[in-house]
Order: sequence, then C-alpha cells, then structure tokens
Amino acid sequence: MELRKLLWSRRTWVTILLIDALPTLVGVLLAVTDLGPRPGTGPAFLSAVLTDGTLFPLAALAIVLPLFLPIAVAVTAGEAIAGEAQQGTLRYLLVRPVGRTRLLVAKLVSVMAFVVLTVVVVAATAYVVGTLLLGSDSVSAGTTSVSGSGLSTQEMALRTLLALAYAMLCMLGVAAIALFLSTVVRSPLSAALGTMGVLATSTVLLTLDAAHLLQPYLPTRYWLAFVDLFRDPILWRDVERGVLLQVVYVVVFLGAAWANFMTKDITD
Repeated sequence: MELRKLLWSRRTWVTILLIDALPTLVGVLLAVTDLGPRPGTGPAFLSAVLTDGTLFPLAALAIVLPLFLPIAVAVTAGEAIAGEAQQGTLRYLLVRPVGRTRLLVAKLVSVMAFVVLTVVVVAATAYVVGTLLLGSDSVSAGTTSVSGSGLSTQEMALRTLLALAYAMLCMLGVAAIALFLSTVVRSPLSAALGTMGVLATSTVLLTLDAAHLLQPYLPTRYWLAFVDLFRDPILWRDVERGVLLQVVYVVVFLGAAWANFMTKDITD
C-alpha cells in the first residue's frame, strides 16, 4: 500500500522532475556556453566531466546531493508518521491488525524506494545529456577517470553502481533522522525542518576550523566521497569512513525511532 501510494502520487513525480531539472540545465549550459573551464584546466573532477560526458551522472549527483535530494528525503520521511498523526489516520492504522514495527518498516521502505527512483532517474538523464552534449571517449580509450587515466566500460559501470549505492546510503542516514523526528512530533513540517536543521548545522560546522574535532562525525562529512571511486587507483579511505559513519547514524536513529514509536501513546 505504501509503495502504491508513492508511485501514484503526483507530488512524487513532480519532485523527481524538479530535482532532475537542475543537473540537466547545468549540462545544457556547460555544452552551449563558455561557463565551464576549458578541458584540461580547472578542478580535476570538472575537467574530467567536460572531457568525457559519461562522467556527467557523477556531476549530477554532486549537484543534487548536498541540498535538493536531502530536502526531498527529509520531507518524505518526515511525513511518514507525523503526517498520519496530523491527518488523524494513525490511530486507525494501528487499530487494524498491523504491528507498529511493520508499519515503521513499510514507511522506511517507501522512503528508500523514493530515493532509489530519484537517484536512478537523475543518473540516467545525466548519462543521456552528458553523452549527447559533452561527448564520450569510450570508443577510443575507455572512459577517462578523475585522475586522467582510462577506465574500461566494465570498470566504469561497476564504479557507477558503487557511487549510486553510496549516495543511497547517505540518504538512508537522512531518512533515519527524519523518521525518528516524525515519531516525536505531530507535524510533518516540524520533522522535515528539524532534519534540515541538523544537516544545515553539520554543513556549517564543516567550514569552521574550531569544530575540527567534530567534523569526522558530522552526517554530511563524507557525502561527496563517491568521487574518489573514480580515481585510479580508488581512494577508499573517505569512502570507507563515510559508509561506517552512515551505518552508525542509520542504526542509532532507526533504533531510536523504533523505541519511541513502540512506546508512543496514540490518543489522537
């Protein structure tokens, strides 16, 4: 039922299209204007993207991951429980023979289905836009890595799947925080804003030298580490730390959400 509600919701597809529109617009602007640096100059990642459009899905992830995708995930997960409570339907859901754990898991699966769908649409659109407008080196020398060396089609496909999985894990951490807040408050807006407050605080602290002791433990610290998957050789350090950090956040906040929801007195 949750998946059906997700797929048949007009808001789901409008949100995905809006998120997908930004990297598409950036790709068009890079292709038809001189806004980007010339190939071989500027940041290594941007230079590699301009040289080989098959890397543009990574640029698209880097565009939507810091802000737009987390906002969408925070809103979707924040509404999971608090939205039902605000509409007065939560009590009737729990009166039916549906356990609280099962309901919480169903909500989480629905949120992650939204994440997977959004990431796949963004990556697929970016691949088409990149190869059509920015070109591809795959025919001659394989895909160009961020380090400048060549990658085979199989290596590129595997690393792209790893990058997509890594981005989804990061968004699972966001969903866990929002789902926990959704079990605490009665307003989905409060849950979403609370989640965005946590992420905004993390982003600000990453820019402050005085917070260097906290920075390795902030939820947004390693979000863009997936770029290291496209270096040759792969730099695993930040990727591994990012995976471990997100797993900790997921376990802690999903555990807190479950504990709070299982003991919550549903009276409205």
